[in-house]
Amino acid sequence: MENRNTFIAPSLLASNFLELGKEVEMLNRSEADWLHLDVMDGRFVPNISFGLPVISQLRKATTKTFDVHLMIEEPEKYAEDFKKAGADLLTVHYEACTHLHRNIQQIKSLGMKAGVALNPHTPVHLLENIINDIDLVLIMSVNPGFGGQHFIQRSLDKIRQTREMINHYKAHALIEVDGGITLDNAASILDAGANVLVAGSSVFASKDPEATISALRKA
Repeated sequence: MENRNTFIAPSLLASNFLELGKEVEMLNRSEADWLHLDVMDGRFVPNISFGLPVISQLRKATTKTFDVHLMIEEPEKYAEDFKKAGADLLTVHYEACTHLHRNIQQIKSLGMKAGVALNPHTPVHLLENIINDIDLVLIMSVNPGFGGQHFIQRSLDKIRQTREMINHYKAHALIEVDGGITLDNAASILDAGANVLVAGSSVFASKDPEATISALRKA
């Protein structure tokens, strides 16, 4: 049965960059809730993806929520620019922010929702002092920087721990999971307490991406 608290966020990193316009048209027709946009700087992660100009152009083609995931150092330098480019939700990495609370305050002051991402090795309890200030916790279920990796099973425990922490502090944050999500493991991820599934290769490499998105929503 479909969970109404479940959101599907296809990751454009796995799309065909030569056909981005057509990919967004497909997502507009689909049951996708958000578009997940991975921004990489080649410093925080060993890869470079796309940035502000691409996001600005994509914004003209859809009204769906822009879920922008900054895998970059010094994200505070660019937060205002991402707001102008069309970001609705801006997620920064715990590991990249020396003054995380300040980063969250900045994102909120710009009118965006604020998320914090945790790499696979980062324990969830480190978010206890800010869990009531954020809108989303992003559990990385692969090492960030590349698409197409396999889901790290230990992530299920981290999702459960995050759900317990949110409940304990009566916080409102959603739990997003990114990396290696497929139709085979989506249900177990949701059962562990996740709300938002980021799906890249499993959507864009499928023969029928729209059907795959629909199936993920019903997982």
